[in-house]
Amino acid sequence: MSKPDELLVDVVALVESGQSNQMSLTVVTGGAVITGRLAPEAVWRRRVSEVLTDSDRLEEFSAVFPAPAKKDGPPTHLHFHVARILQGTVGIPETGGMYRVAIEDVSGWTVGDFSYSDH
Repeated sequence: MSKPDELLVDVVALVESGQSNQMSLTVVTGGAVITGRLAPEAVWRRRVSEVLTDSDRLEEFSAVFPAPAKKDGPPTHLHFHVARILQGTVGIPETGGMYRVAIEDVSGWTVGDFSYSDH
């Protein structure tokens, strides 16, 4: 089991404590590059629950995502919103999605998000 990057854990802890969703981050995990903005876990869970509630076929899954009780210890996951998986010259999905990534699975990261341009 890898040891999570302490600096990344500190960044995520600040996002969690400030309830901010403005921190852009790009990570490499499992060979994929994910870029987007971090959200506090409670905000991320609430948004996923809202999306599922609005779905005719997936509404029953919304109950799985209530905000968790406050946990002791450092954060263990990154919670991305408006995020894209970079593939070739495009980001998937183009409009951004919701991704949860274990911090211990991140092999590289940088502050900021990437986008492609044809210009």
